[in-house]
Amino acid sequence: MSIYILNIETATTNCSVSLSKDGETVVLKEDYDKNYSHAERLHVYIDDLLKEAKVASGNIEAIAVSKGPGSYTGLRIGVSAAKGLCFALDKPLISVSTLEALAHQVTCNNGVIIPMLDARRMEVYSAVFNTDYNQIRATEAQILDENSFEDYLEKGNVYFIGNGVEKAKTLIKHPNAVFIDDKLPSANEMSHLAYNKYKISDLEDVAYFEPYYLKDFVALKPKPKSV
Repeated sequence: MSIYILNIETATTNCSVSLSKDGETVVLKEDYDKNYSHAERLHVYIDDLLKEAKVASGNIEAIAVSKGPGSYTGLRIGVSAAKGLCFALDKPLISVSTLEALAHQVTCNNGVIIPMLDARRMEVYSAVFNTDYNQIRATEAQILDENSFEDYLEKGNVYFIGNGVEKAKTLIKHPNAVFIDDKLPSANEMSHLAYNKYKISDLEDVAYFEPYYLKDFVALKPKPKSV
């Protein structure tokens, strides 16, 4: 039997939904807008997606949602919609790390991948993944400066992706920094991640699940200047 999962991504301005079949995206609907439109478009996209795929809502096996970090309002809308569908359809809830899914948009053979999401001022949410998409540094809220990620940059290429890239480019000038522009988290990359969680019954408690808010920002200590 084929496993259909509905994936919802609203952590940034990209209102994105996908329907996957056995871990592969069948239909993707998203706007990639620079403004938030989730309240108006999310449920419309879900209805359109199911009609296009010719899949009845009752045939979905699970609902997956991007859990954050990201926009407080965006995450609330996505999680509320996912919970509502889970309750209405009596289906399980799966959560997917927003930064992990974003990292999967990068394909590289060396170095590390750093997905980063814009927060405010010079602040970002970020994590570090190797080329096999294994997370090698925990998700952090941090204030960027010219020394950010220097330890990784000194060892090889660092691929930065996400809407935090624009502010990072103004500070990080290391030759090993590779900036991938105009990319936002998408429900497309959630498809196989959610399916893998479904197969091992890595599910959330629908009643008590909350988005992953990351609010405390840490300023990195500047390195002492040589005399």
